[in-house]
Amino acid sequence: MSTHAPVKGWNILSALGILWGILFVPGMAFAGETAEPLSQHHGDILWTMLGAMLVMFMQPGFALVECGLTRAKNAGNILMKNFVDFSIGTPLFFVIGFGIMFGASNGFFAVPDLCMTSVDPTTEDGLWAWTFFFFQTMFCATAATIVSGCVAERTDFKAYILVSVLVSVFIYPVSGSWCWNGLFADTKGWLEALGFVDFAGSTVVHSVGGWIGLAGALCVGPRIGKYSLDGKSLAIPGHNIPLVALGVFILWFAWFGFNCCSTTAADSTVGYIGVNTCLSACMGFAAAMLTIWFLTGKPDPSMSMNGALAGLVGVTAGCFEVSPVGALCIGLICGVIVVLSVIAVDQVFKVDDPVGAVSVHGVCGFVGTVLVGLFAAPGYGENVGLLYGGGVDLLLIQLLGALSVGVWAFVMGFIAFKIADRLIGLRVSREVELKGLDLTEHGTDVYSGFQIFSNE
Repeated sequence: MSTHAPVKGWNILSALGILWGILFVPGMAFAGETAEPLSQHHGDILWTMLGAMLVMFMQPGFALVECGLTRAKNAGNILMKNFVDFSIGTPLFFVIGFGIMFGASNGFFAVPDLCMTSVDPTTEDGLWAWTFFFFQTMFCATAATIVSGCVAERTDFKAYILVSVLVSVFIYPVSGSWCWNGLFADTKGWLEALGFVDFAGSTVVHSVGGWIGLAGALCVGPRIGKYSLDGKSLAIPGHNIPLVALGVFILWFAWFGFNCCSTTAADSTVGYIGVNTCLSACMGFAAAMLTIWFLTGKPDPSMSMNGALAGLVGVTAGCFEVSPVGALCIGLICGVIVVLSVIAVDQVFKVDDPVGAVSVHGVCGFVGTVLVGLFAAPGYGENVGLLYGGGVDLLLIQLLGALSVGVWAFVMGFIAFKIADRLIGLRVSREVELKGLDLTEHGTDVYSGFQIFSNE
């Protein structure tokens, strides 16, 4: 018998070696006979599913941004609306919305394939259909969630649910079919047929949410205390800017799924799409920071962070079509425009948008889409913009598409909010608004144990 103590490291390595031999060596030995190689189609499914999961991760990003930019007494209401958009919108998009958006289309409206009953799960095409549906569902949820910030802190919860339903089952799918129907169906929407370019959704997703939100803000009116008797805009600060910062970083990270995975294929273009996405966000932040610094003498954090989101929204339409230099230009333009737009919406047009979503998503989604007509670069996507000698045709098509979808979203959003107002009542009472929606609408205090100070 040996008098030496056993060598623990050797025992661990031996055990790992035995485990490796049992689990992996037999599989390696017979791999050539039994294993099937991972096909490109399977790789595309994996890539697209990864993108869908990242886009789903945008939901907590939006929740944190909206929650932080509003007051503590309404934080729970903000969170509940974000859950409603996703949890109610997803099954409704499955039952109705997806079929309207991607069914056989006459150019303007599709014959809906309700519950995707035509999908055969025993075929490769059928399995891909479920992957594509899952990916597109996340985009629908994003469009619906954008609306909630515009009408925050004064909207009846039941009325908001009704509007969210209408967005998921009709408003978003119809305009989406105009631009993206051919991604799944053998037909094309009318804008798609004209050559309209919106690679990942500056218009289809973001501006739709922004313009519906604008309609809602107009219908519900400003918060109590937002404007003085002489019409001067009064600041109502958000209660937690660190939450906003975390939300923006989450959105920035998840946006790579939004843009890069819109290829729905794991190909070599995803590298420059990711570069374009990040560069535009960085330049958007810098441009917004410098703009608000110049205008007010202070580099305001929330405005600067909205600049990063503006850069992301702006480049989403053309992330496949523009060069990195073009992405920098788009981020710069959107970063400046978002600051000017937030100020104009708030102080000139007297529209109370607590989180700046109209400017970030509506205005910058519109601007970014149109800028594809200028900055689409040869050698990147499939189009050439005006600045590279491509003529004015693409620019005009982009302008037509952004305007058409914007008008549709605003008008239908206005009708949806008016329906909710007539059936339920859109605005909470003065007493409810002053007390806070958390206690009155949901019967809870999400900051229980903390002292919440109010201006009212």
